[in-house]
Amino acid sequence: MLSNSPFVEVSRLRKSFGSKVAVNDISFAVRCGEIFGYLGPNGAGKSTTLKVISGLLSPDSGSITIGGFNLQQEPLQAKKRIGFVPETGALYEKLTPLEYLEMVGQLYRVEPSEIKKKKSQEFLEYFGLAEHKNFRMTAFSKGMKQKVVLSAALLHNPHLLLLDEPLNGLDANTVLLFKGLMKELAHLGKAIIYSSHILEVVEKVCDRIAILDQGRIVAEGSIDQLRRMSQFHSLEMIFKEFTRAEEVDTKIQAFAESITGSRKSGKFV
Repeated sequence: MLSNSPFVEVSRLRKSFGSKVAVNDISFAVRCGEIFGYLGPNGAGKSTTLKVISGLLSPDSGSITIGGFNLQQEPLQAKKRIGFVPETGALYEKLTPLEYLEMVGQLYRVEPSEIKKKKSQEFLEYFGLAEHKNFRMTAFSKGMKQKVVLSAALLHNPHLLLLDEPLNGLDANTVLLFKGLMKELAHLGKAIIYSSHILEVVEKVCDRIAILDQGRIVAEGSIDQLRRMSQFHSLEMIFKEFTRAEEVDTKIQAFAESITGSRKSGKFV
């Protein structure tokens, strides 16, 4: 269910750390019902952008509007509409998954009885954690912890989902579940900003894609529009072109030769 008007509007956003400009004059908009892919090499500014949109970082300049609320002027109204999965989600590991979800729900003013009786159980069952709901998370695997982070981001039924590498550590079955869930949530009207290095997933689930390089958006559009801008068909090759990574094959060959220490007749020995 794609809306005509944007739910999220980012205008001329800039964020720097000392002399390092991480995000440089970025603008884009995302509508309800849309999955917006946000791609770029390491250090391009993806995570910084999402942290600024979530309110975890303050921008140097520019504006962000979420559901009609200016993030700088009405932060609580804007933030209550956000569910954020950070690249490295931290948990209070001395808590159980159930206790953690109850705490997060209360922060978002979800009724405690609703969390305990229904919501937390539904989330934990969906992600295969129901049998572990009363165990401390200190001994949980990375994937199990990531499932709790995903549950916490969705618990309060946010209008906007900010997903920074949400598939980190997940097993194949859970990846399939979450990919399907993203599509269904978008169909139900959620706005989703999805940052990932897994280009195959981005190509399959995203309605539009922005490619970021050195803090700037260098290309934006649907996958078909990006193909028309580029000489390539696959998102992998389009990404390489717009991030100036055409020399990657040469680098691979040279480094492989360095590792093996020898080469003969064009073939490694």
